[in-house]
Amino acid sequence: MNTPEWDHYRSFLAVVTTGSLSGAARTLGLTQPTVGRHIEALEAALGGAALFTRSPGGPPPTETALALKPHAEAMAHAAEALVRTASGEADAVRGSIRLTASEIVGAEVLPAILTDFREDHPEVAIELMLSNKSEDLLRREADIAVRMVRPTQDALLAKRLGTVALGLFAHRSYIQRHGEPTSVADADHAAIGYDREASVSWAAEALKIPARRDFFSFRSDSDLAQLAALRAGFGVGGCQLGIARRDPNMVRVLPTLGFELEMWVVMHEDLKSNRRMRLLFDHLVSALAAYVATSQKDYSSKTDVIPDSTLAIRDER
Repeated sequence: MNTPEWDHYRSFLAVVTTGSLSGAARTLGLTQPTVGRHIEALEAALGGAALFTRSPGGPPPTETALALKPHAEAMAHAAEALVRTASGEADAVRGSIRLTASEIVGAEVLPAILTDFREDHPEVAIELMLSNKSEDLLRREADIAVRMVRPTQDALLAKRLGTVALGLFAHRSYIQRHGEPTSVADADHAAIGYDREASVSWAAEALKIPARRDFFSFRSDSDLAQLAALRAGFGVGGCQLGIARRDPNMVRVLPTLGFELEMWVVMHEDLKSNRRMRLLFDHLVSALAAYVATSQKDYSSKTDVIPDSTLAIRDER
């Protein structure tokens, strides 16, 4: 069996992603016949197994293609990591850094922090991925991660910054229209929360609310969508204290309810000798530690914050 070329896998992944040869060609800057030849060559190299079936609506992938897709994605991540590594010398403060963070932290907390870093290091390009999924740093899907859960992989340089406190809030305009809720199960109020059952269960356990999807009047698994609804005055929802403090119209309700999330900055230990990576890592640790300290300054001395886990993990500098 001949070893397939990376270009063939790249064309295959583009067809799976876009759903058509023409779409893949546009994405890759190739001609449609070239993409077709790549698919044929890949099928031949893999022993003749068909990867797509003919269909008027585009070539749907076969079971073989679906099984290959995650491996092709891993190859794509590795290729991107090679480009990022080659884009700047290890001791140079130039090149690119791929950073991943949760939706809320990436959109609400990191922009100002990254702006300060950019002013000091203008030749470094930041690639920011917003995802509540923990990207695999060992497979180099990202260089540095800001995580709200404890890292579990080995071979990572991990710095725990503390815990970020969250509470329940409502916009002042909502309270003017509906008043403040008197309990978490107050049926007269609109709750902002999750759509999928797994997320609903997590929220129910953290905030001691009914474990029902229909408890929420606004349902979205996007934390940014929930925050937007909260700011628009839709109802009552959760928010990090450090973010809510910026807006005088955000009013904390039911202050005895709250919980905490750990915050970590993590990167692969092989990158600690790369100067630009280490500079951003240290900058994030310093700036986010200050944010964590701010988030712990509560709105009420009565707040009963659920403590974070005390499990141990290697904590290096």
